[in-house]
Amino acid sequence: MRDTTATLAAPHPATAGDLRTRVWLVQIGFGALAVVTCLVAPLVGPTSISLSRVFDAAIPFAENVDAQVFFIARLPRAIAGALVGASLAGAGVVLQALLRNPLATPFTLGVSAGASLGAMLVITLGVPLTLLGSAAVPLASFAGALGALAIVYFLATMRRQGLSTLVLLLAGVTLNSLFSAIILFVQYLADPAQTLQSVRWVMGNLDVGGYGPILWGIAPIGVALVAFARLPRALNLLTMGADSAATRGVDVLRTQRLAFLSASLATGAAVAVGGPIGFIGIIVPHLVRLLVGADHRLVLPASIGLGAAFLVVCDVAARTVLSPMELPVGVITAMLGGPFFLWLLVRHR
Repeated sequence: MRDTTATLAAPHPATAGDLRTRVWLVQIGFGALAVVTCLVAPLVGPTSISLSRVFDAAIPFAENVDAQVFFIARLPRAIAGALVGASLAGAGVVLQALLRNPLATPFTLGVSAGASLGAMLVITLGVPLTLLGSAAVPLASFAGALGALAIVYFLATMRRQGLSTLVLLLAGVTLNSLFSAIILFVQYLADPAQTLQSVRWVMGNLDVGGYGPILWGIAPIGVALVAFARLPRALNLLTMGADSAATRGVDVLRTQRLAFLSASLATGAAVAVGGPIGFIGIIVPHLVRLLVGADHRLVLPASIGLGAAFLVVCDVAARTVLSPMELPVGVITAMLGGPFFLWLLVRHR
């Protein structure tokens, strides 16, 4: 009897060739969009700068105001926005496939709330700005994210062999609510200055103030993105159900673990760099599916590129719409994401 498993798992040769071409086009196209956005965004702002003066080697850097604004004030924000946007959009795609829920977001599983709690404790306790040579708030935020990840993972694997996505979802939502309550309690005990600082952090902000936080966040985000690259085919099969994926050669438990851990790592690192910036992980993946279809081999790289460009554009709007006053970028994404989320609820009712 002829084995049909390989036939079901492998596309037709002509289709496979067309798909490889589309994957390369999507990766190059959306990657170029992210790069161009990062280069153009620093040129936009309340203070006009000239690109020719920015790269004019004849002018000393100490006297070149345009170059200082470009490289010191704006370019770090653009790079941070690209890293955070790419991480949150990619994590959104992975979690929606893992949980088989089109409305899942990177903040569904409580990792963001854990990161926020870590940052709130550091701010409220008055910990010095630097701790062990690193910025204290991002360090505590990432530690809180790892703590939340460990709790949710333990609960999801406690009673059975394997990873229960239902328990994963319920534990994440419950932990999210618990941590949010503790955050409110900590803010209540803080003095007004600390409360203001913590509230501004919770709104999400890309005012990184240099390249240090970016260098700190590149390692965990890079690890997460490498893990994402191994997931698309398995995610395609996993969305049809664990049993169906297993019959087609997918190691379901390994894929679930890799998806959960990589998405949580990306979310924790993104929140540590820019704060809890919401809705990126749900807006971008659904926009991408409207453009390229539902195949995760296309959706995941396209979402990473579009997520990077989208958040950089939102940050430009945040610092220019009410200039000279600057809005937290999380406010912009929430104003765009709220109506979009309601539309998705109606569409998927």
